[in-house]
Amino acid sequence: MIQDWQQVKATFQNNWGYSDFRPPQDQIIRSLLSGQDALIVMPTGSGKSICFQLPAILQQGLTLVISPLVALMENQVQELHTKKLLAQALHSQTPKPQRSNTFTLLEQGKLRLLYLSPETLLSPPVWERLVQPNLQINGLILDEAHCLAQWGETFRPAYRRLGAVRPALLRHKIKGSKMAIAAFTATADPYTQTVITQTLQLKSPKKFLLSPYRNNLHLTSQTIWTPKGKREHLQKFIQNHPQQSGLIYGRSRRDAETLAQNLRQQGYKTAAYHGGLDAGDRRQQEKDWLTNKLQFVVCTNAFGLGINKPDVRWIVHYQPPTLLAEYIQEVGRAGRDGQKSTALSLVSEPTGLLNGEDKQRNDFFLRSLQNNIHQAQKLAQKIPLKGKIAELDHPQTALSLAILHSTKQLIWHDPFTYERSATLNSKPFDLLTQQHTAQFQQMQKFWVTKNCRWQYLLLASGFKSEANNFRCGHCDRCKK
Repeated sequence: MIQDWQQVKATFQNNWGYSDFRPPQDQIIRSLLSGQDALIVMPTGSGKSICFQLPAILQQGLTLVISPLVALMENQVQELHTKKLLAQALHSQTPKPQRSNTFTLLEQGKLRLLYLSPETLLSPPVWERLVQPNLQINGLILDEAHCLAQWGETFRPAYRRLGAVRPALLRHKIKGSKMAIAAFTATADPYTQTVITQTLQLKSPKKFLLSPYRNNLHLTSQTIWTPKGKREHLQKFIQNHPQQSGLIYGRSRRDAETLAQNLRQQGYKTAAYHGGLDAGDRRQQEKDWLTNKLQFVVCTNAFGLGINKPDVRWIVHYQPPTLLAEYIQEVGRAGRDGQKSTALSLVSEPTGLLNGEDKQRNDFFLRSLQNNIHQAQKLAQKIPLKGKIAELDHPQTALSLAILHSTKQLIWHDPFTYERSATLNSKPFDLLTQQHTAQFQQMQKFWVTKNCRWQYLLLASGFKSEANNFRCGHCDRCKK
């Protein structure tokens, strides 16, 4: 533990250039330096990354940062490199020379931060190096931790195995070694907080829970009756925000490409961004947007997490997300500089008769969720009571094991070895379906609420006392 707080502040000032911390950054940093588990829920743009980056560089040894998106990892590592700090990222798109160099730095004990996707963390080449007894690992950071609990576009089965990582690593380390776990996210309702705590096996975690409310972020939605009406409404909105930096969110690669092409033909400086682009194209688009060569980007949820552009004046959901957590994350890209910003959602009429786009997507989401749980229930009967995930070759195995783990009918002895219940109960599967259906319905109710939109988000996020008699005064509902 770093005892000298003046040293902590000096390192912070020298590397990040700020004179002091914003509450509760200092409390979180003290907690992580003391080796205590923590659950941190802080709004987008409130400086979460500093809270784990600073303790990591102050300590000898390595801090592992588990992150869901390549863009998020690469952006944070690039920022750390500009400060000449010892950080690297490993993921499926890391070039071989860079991967080899990272392994060398790891073996030499020269890294302080290593960013990993959950799948890369659990891949044999990486895991074999992390379990080396002489490699000191101070802590595990799970960034964007809501992805672990909410089965939306960012969920991946490997998340459910992360709770077994700490005990498995400690078995290989020097006796008495300690390894703190901290989960960071901008949004987690009480149910999600419980899932995160239980899944990661957090030990008496210290909780830092901040309201998601941002007084400079004006929320509004518009019901759109036809596809043509949606295009016209978008065009009018962009015309009313000339030269202002923004983001347009869609839900699929094809839709992002099509919309970006149409807007380029109208003379706008834009590009489509999604997970199907190669790493070089993504980095270039991020750079062009950050330097205002592109006024806005038409993107899927693959863009935006952790990318810091303070002067984003507007967000448009051309195709709304299916989960409230995704909405809060995505609108949070706007107004990080504290200046007035707008988040507009273009929502298709609810019947789907005139414009069935949203209804079809929502129905598909629910069907997929229910089918996945049903398939897991069927496949669970065929999975051996004990075994290694690598020995199971069914394409749905990883997802089925994750669902079984969610229903508390499977445990991980380590991140690779499972044991399921001998007798499987159907009730936990039904309960899981109900819980995730309720999360989906939460988003649908948000569009039609008559009350203040921020009050709705506060209540949904578990901030009941803050929501009591709350009116933001600047969302579309308050203005009406």
